[in-house]
Amino acid sequence: MKATGGYLVRYALEQINVRYTFGIPGVHTTEIYDELNKSDQIEPILVTHEGGASFMADAISRTTDSIGTILTVPAAGTTHAASGIAEAYLDGVPMLIISGGIRRDSGKFYQLHQIEQEKMVEGFVKKYILVEKHEEIIPAIYEAYDFANDGEPGPVFVEIASNLLLLKGEVNNITEYKKPLPKEYDLSELTAIAENLGNSKKIGIYAGWGTRECSEELKELAELLNAPVSTTMQGLSVFPYDHPLHAGMGFGTSAVPAAENAFYGCDCMLAIGVRFAELATGSYGIDVPENLIHIDINKDVFDKNYKTKHSLEADAKVALKGLLKILRNKNLKYEPSSDLISQIKTDKKKYREEWITEAQANIVGPGPFFSYLNKKLNKDDFIIADDGNHTFLTAELANIHQSKRYICPTDFNAMGYCVPATIATKLANPESRAIGIVGDGGFLMTSLEILTAASNNLGAIFFVFHDGELGQISQFQKIPLNRKTCSVLSEIKIEGIALATGAKFLQINNNDEIESVIDEALSVSDKKNPVIVDVKIDYSKKTKFTKGVVKTNLARFPLGDKCRFIGRAVKRHILG
Repeated sequence: MKATGGYLVRYALEQINVRYTFGIPGVHTTEIYDELNKSDQIEPILVTHEGGASFMADAISRTTDSIGTILTVPAAGTTHAASGIAEAYLDGVPMLIISGGIRRDSGKFYQLHQIEQEKMVEGFVKKYILVEKHEEIIPAIYEAYDFANDGEPGPVFVEIASNLLLLKGEVNNITEYKKPLPKEYDLSELTAIAENLGNSKKIGIYAGWGTRECSEELKELAELLNAPVSTTMQGLSVFPYDHPLHAGMGFGTSAVPAAENAFYGCDCMLAIGVRFAELATGSYGIDVPENLIHIDINKDVFDKNYKTKHSLEADAKVALKGLLKILRNKNLKYEPSSDLISQIKTDKKKYREEWITEAQANIVGPGPFFSYLNKKLNKDDFIIADDGNHTFLTAELANIHQSKRYICPTDFNAMGYCVPATIATKLANPESRAIGIVGDGGFLMTSLEILTAASNNLGAIFFVFHDGELGQISQFQKIPLNRKTCSVLSEIKIEGIALATGAKFLQINNNDEIESVIDEALSVSDKKNPVIVDVKIDYSKKTKFTKGVVKTNLARFPLGDKCRFIGRAVKRHILG
């Protein structure tokens, strides 16, 4: 049969269960959009900037069973989308990028948007595929989808020459998509791992994003071993906050007291679906037991930052099911420790109360804010954070109960993530609330994307932590330097952005206003209207993460530089 490339793209995307595409139409992609207009399955979403499109696609992959998909024009569309694509790449999130390409049949040079996209994207995609024949389009999209989800997930870039999209060409066989057979893993190492666990006295479990599909197995394992569970930032949701063995994020000096104390003295650590990256380890400020067991789907992460006693390349769910089976057969079960559970509960309560009692009355305290927000949200609601000081406040003070209900940028750590990601999360999960927590700096980067929420009747909520600074960086400057260089923002009237985008505008100026304004924001959201809440946040109290990272980095300086930094800080804080 003969078919246009636009039709073949639509067919393939429907076969792999794509529900939404994000982008801005251009001359290279108009035929794809015309075909998507005929689809009963796929809804193309117009965005205000391709950067927003890529962050939206990222959120779709993180919060649904569909792959986030971008449609972009070559060159400028790709560079605009690069931040979200790279975020997905470093965070291990599957994404499909369909790019129109220059004509390959004209023989002409210096075409509009003509650039070697393969060279441009090779550093932040898992694979680049150039399609130059009609019969290659469907197989290429199937290959891209499989490769994006295989092993450690990531983005795959497919460029399709625009002459293929415009013109009809001969296609011998239009095939249905067939899911590849599950990969088999060598699990023989599990027996040795089980023996190791059985011989250990105090075990700690460190879980990351790789365990997002196996929360039940994690709970059973933690209870079986009587082991506290800590997570990475990205994996914050994989273990429920209300479980008595949930300790928090991290486990070193940058972790909340519950996690730091629960992991103190562990002679064995079971790390699953983690990479021991900088953010997850508080700038590598954690002490890992010599007896480290590391399970991950990507063998390249083993022994990179911390030496392992046992390592196993496997999908986390497959490995945990196998490990649990062995441990059950061995009848291995540690006696529950009331002391451990009591200590975790006490530490959590004491740390939360610290944030409440130290809150100032004339500004919004993070403790009172999150305390009330936690009461109002359902367990299946979503919290989406940006990059900044508020990220660590959210990690330390928000209660996350279900897997994939908290998402944020991590290893690529791109500001501007929250607003578009919150919109996409609400789009794909209309029955749950989508709560964005974003600093004013990150908000300024992508806030006009709220127009997309308004035009699609999406009741997303954006709490803008407004302090007039790039909060995390200004703290890192203030503590050792007593200076704030290029981290103080120009004054912005956030109400103007609400007016421009069609969102409801609310303000929280002090602790007394928290309850009434959050209630109103939730009510407006339930009526399918986006809400921007200007929160006059108090950043004066430092998170445990911030204090821990500053301490860790200072400690590793050479003695001479350490004295110089401390001396300069003391002098500046005394003399100004």
